[in-house]
Amino acid sequence: MKETRGNRLHIAFLGKMNTGKSSIINALFNREISIVSDIKGTTTDTNQKAMELLPIGPVSIMDTAGLDDSGYLGEKRVKKALEVLDRTDAAVVIFDDTGVKKCDLELFETLEERKIPVLSVINKSDFRKPEEKDIKTIEDNSNFTLFASAKCDKDITSKIKHGLINILSEEQLTQKSLIGDIIDEGDTIVLVVPIDKEAPKGRIILPQVQTIRDILDNKAISVVLGVENLKNGIDNLKNPPRLVITDSQAFKEVNEIVDNKVPLTSFSIVYARIKGDLESFTNGAKAIDNLCDNDKILICESCSHHPIEDDIGRVKIPNLIRKYTKKNVEFEHASGHIFPKDIEKYKLIIHCGACMTNRREVLSRIAASNSKNVPITNYGIAIAKCLGILDTALKPFKS
Repeated sequence: MKETRGNRLHIAFLGKMNTGKSSIINALFNREISIVSDIKGTTTDTNQKAMELLPIGPVSIMDTAGLDDSGYLGEKRVKKALEVLDRTDAAVVIFDDTGVKKCDLELFETLEERKIPVLSVINKSDFRKPEEKDIKTIEDNSNFTLFASAKCDKDITSKIKHGLINILSEEQLTQKSLIGDIIDEGDTIVLVVPIDKEAPKGRIILPQVQTIRDILDNKAISVVLGVENLKNGIDNLKNPPRLVITDSQAFKEVNEIVDNKVPLTSFSIVYARIKGDLESFTNGAKAIDNLCDNDKILICESCSHHPIEDDIGRVKIPNLIRKYTKKNVEFEHASGHIFPKDIEKYKLIIHCGACMTNRREVLSRIAASNSKNVPITNYGIAIAKCLGILDTALKPFKS
């Protein structure tokens, strides 16, 4: 199965104009991924490309505009370049003989604040190196520093791989299992997958596919069925299943069938702890009880999709919250990598399962919400809260 962007390690290449960011990327993969020229400001927008970088694995490479770009459009390009830090797992900062400028120091400071590991590459070192004081500044602000030449260095691929492996944590290099820590080999896991308007024709949605794969990787048994076959499916098993995982939209019906006889949770809650922070999301759901008329709620979707008639984020969750609170609350929506700066106007943020974005971006949003004292939760937890079954849905993860 091809790895999705949300599960790839996001590596941003940053630096001033014309330091050779695009050239380094092309040399790293031995192919033309980014346009290269001697003209300053060739890269004007973030170029993101999914690649394989062995032995690290699937990565998402982000080539950005120069941080010293100026003028009206230049400032916009720099702002766009820095926005990628919300989803950056590791930063590769490129320098040349011009050394360290103010924008480089500001970048180092931001990367340190965000706890993003830094690999610094001093490019064009075959031509001329920066001054010693600049090299020391670079080394002092980096987790690892190396000298290279995108044009002449035949060993550049192994150099950068070695540098990345040195700065990445074990957690970053090893993809975390979705439910491997709460199931054992041979366990039977029942997955309830409603085939409704949101199910792609001929396919099932990504969280369900990835959960099936995770069960197989942990040598357990997956039983996939619809709500209408759930009771018969469980009754036909020789032993009760270890766990039932349902689509959040079928939570109420599945809970009534299972009736506390088998641990129950949802795909969205499984993702809440892998892509975000389960405790933060659970605490955020408490804000639902304190909502008042005219309060604003932000629904945050990590992918841009065409809303359907009965869309979960635009119809089902708003209706459920209004029914639960009996308040006339207002809903606004953000999708993709857009996350509003003025989030203090919201009384609650409800994030999707985040199957299409990486953990770093979700954690950045949680941190931004916490800094402005805005509660944040996710789809599955909010739905379980409104249905009165949140304790049941969280029980499999209590340990």
